[in-house]
Amino acid sequence: MKKLERNNAIRNIAIIAHVDHGKTTLVDNMFRQGCTFREDQDVGERVMDSMDLERERGITIAAKNCSVLWGDTKINILDTPGHADFGGEVERALMMVDGAILLVDSSEGPLPQTRFVLKKALESGKRIIVVVNKIDRGDARPEEVLQMIYDLFIDLDANDAQIDFPVLYAIGKQGMAKRSLEEEGTDLRPLFETVLEEIPGPGFDPTAPFQLLVSDLDYSDYVGRLAIGRVFNGAVHQNDSLACIGEDGSSKPLRVSKIQVYDGIGFRETDRVEPGDIAILAGIEDVHIGDTICTTENPKALPRITVDEPTISMHFAINTSPFSGLEGKFVQSAKLRERLQRETMSNVALAIEDGDTADSFVVKGRGEFQMAILIETMRREGYELSVGRPHVIYKEKNGKLLEPIEHVFINCEEAFTGIVTEKMSQRKGRMINLVNHGTGRVQLEFSIPSRGLIGYRTEFLTDTKGTGMMNSYLQGYEEYRGEFPTRLTGSIVSDRRGETTGYALYNLEPRGIIMVEPGTPVYEGMIVGEHNRDADIDVNVCKPKKLTNHRASNKDDAISLTPVVPLTLERAIEFIRDDEMVEVTPKSIRLRKIVLPALDRHRARGEKIAAAMED
Repeated sequence: MKKLERNNAIRNIAIIAHVDHGKTTLVDNMFRQGCTFREDQDVGERVMDSMDLERERGITIAAKNCSVLWGDTKINILDTPGHADFGGEVERALMMVDGAILLVDSSEGPLPQTRFVLKKALESGKRIIVVVNKIDRGDARPEEVLQMIYDLFIDLDANDAQIDFPVLYAIGKQGMAKRSLEEEGTDLRPLFETVLEEIPGPGFDPTAPFQLLVSDLDYSDYVGRLAIGRVFNGAVHQNDSLACIGEDGSSKPLRVSKIQVYDGIGFRETDRVEPGDIAILAGIEDVHIGDTICTTENPKALPRITVDEPTISMHFAINTSPFSGLEGKFVQSAKLRERLQRETMSNVALAIEDGDTADSFVVKGRGEFQMAILIETMRREGYELSVGRPHVIYKEKNGKLLEPIEHVFINCEEAFTGIVTEKMSQRKGRMINLVNHGTGRVQLEFSIPSRGLIGYRTEFLTDTKGTGMMNSYLQGYEEYRGEFPTRLTGSIVSDRRGETTGYALYNLEPRGIIMVEPGTPVYEGMIVGEHNRDADIDVNVCKPKKLTNHRASNKDDAISLTPVVPLTLERAIEFIRDDEMVEVTPKSIRLRKIVLPALDRHRARGEKIAAAMED
């Protein structure tokens, strides 16, 4: 085996953290102290959260690259998502780095999503630097959290070298890090120095020809498609003759119109990229994530990026409601197919298949949250579509049906332990652990089928009065645990087209929870509320109050309706059953039955009952 050389002028690192542990704020201050911005430059906060959805939700969805300069060393930083549903982003990001910073809140400690990303990093042999953040919190407990981190490393089967990790303590929002709690910290110098000391420079074979593994794709209106990846061996120049090796092993020539590298949060054009650096090649049209770009004289593929298999599938279709085409720009199935295929090119964790009809598709991914983000992104781009209830993807082994199992961590007030345990057991969940520190809150751990969590998160927040926290990660596949009821309530369905009236909604309130306001346009088959019994009911929500020429002496009582909770996309996806869909447009989110006419639904229900009685 040839001995690798190290390019010590470069460091490639990823940052791993759970949602809201201060990762993006820390990166902001690394930019400021790493000479990325001019002193007089106006820079907003959370510059790495470039997507509107990331800024709104306060989470990282897509892995993004940037660089800072510390002394003469260029540090490429990859901001990884903190949610397991975006695991495909994590896996392709880790292919480009040699080490990672594990950022942990000094009060909350390592949480499940941290565990997921850290497991991937340890499996790939990355060197880890631990940063205990937010040590200025009133409830900070850095010593206990550090012990929890050691326990996590041991639980993830880290080797001796990985467990012997360096530890720093930080206050990210102040841009300060220090090597011990007793020190007086002033800036992030200890963090930068630790990165240079602990993370090795990227290794390369000095005799090997140029090889770049495509780990990300982007698009520029000026130069076309951008292929982004790490240069594993060799160097590339502006007009070199290159080839792309695809998934089938075939090699096709290509021409690169421009070569760029990361410079802060932007790009800088260059004539040459050194081995170990992360390059952006422009002008390559037919390229996919996982392809190898190399020289035409020595075409040799690198190992492709591998990701975990999808666990959730959802049915996507064109919008077929009576309101179709009124609010969106893109309503045709061809536009929908093109958009979904474009998403799979940049997201390796998503897969698309043809559905039962020419106008429908089956999209497979990691979780319902990932699907919700995709749908929300599409509706903001002007698409109209209908989506069905998420379903888990089963496997079969040795004649047995296997299903994905989640490891769930719940933190809630002690008074809610009973209701949470009851609801989890109804969904075939099994309690693994219960910890009560006597603070009024308890920590519960469950093993539960992934399908048991679909539709439960909103119910969980209601049961815990908004004070509970629930996190989970995919534990693996186990034998099918049996059937359980997914929703114990029915739907209140409109039986005609029109506009809702306050009079009709007021008289329907005793029947359940109303989801629409007076004056809302509705159509036959549209769901307007949740019935408090397990059966669906068809109602007239457009019924006006009959007027007469007589006026009561005490006047009519004013109608006072219960405020309607706005219907979010996540809540809509969790609510629907197998015979229902969510209609998504740029302006509206509506719930509907798959079969709109009430007569057809009643006929189908009767045929189903008759067939069951014959069996």
